[in-house]
Amino acid sequence: MHQRRNLGRMFLLITVLLFGFASAQKVVQLSYCSVAENNLRMDCKYALPAESPEPFCKYTQGERILDTTDPDEEQQPSYKSRAKTRIFPGNICRLLFKNLSKGKSNFTCNIRQGDSATATKTSMVEKKLLLPCSAWSVLLQSCSSLLLTLMTLSTLL
Repeated sequence: MHQRRNLGRMFLLITVLLFGFASAQKVVQLSYCSVAENNLRMDCKYALPAESPEPFCKYTQGERILDTTDPDEEQQPSYKSRAKTRIFPGNICRLLFKNLSKGKSNFTCNIRQGDSATATKTSMVEKKLLLPCSAWSVLLQSCSSLLLTLMTLSTLL
C-alpha cells in the first residue's frame, strides 16, 4: 500500500514536470548571414505554447544588451546606432547588427514570455566565414540534415 502511494506521487510529480517543460518557450534554431560587408543578420526561431502572448526577445553579448523588444530593459548606449531587434511572423526574432568586428563574436538570443523562465541559445560568429544572406545560405544553415538526405538519395539513385 505504501509503495503504491509513493508510485502515485512519483507519477504525479513526473506528469507536472513534463507538462511544465512542454508548455515553456524554447529557442529552436539560431541562424546568421551577412547583409552587407560588415553587417550581420541573425534569426532566432523559437517555439511557444499555443495561444501564447507575444514574447520579449533580447540579443546579448555577455552581459551587454545589444537590443531588446522589452520596453523595461535598456539597450547598451554604444549599440543604439548599431543593433536593431524585431519580432517577425513565424516566431522569428531578428537582429540586424552593423559594423561586425573582425574575428569571432558570441551572440545570445534570449526569449522570455511574461514571468516564465528565459530560453536562450548562443552562437559564435566568425566574420571571415560569414555567408551572404540568400535562400541558399539559409537552406544550408537551417536544413543541413534535409540537404544531406537529398544529396545521399541522389547518389543512391
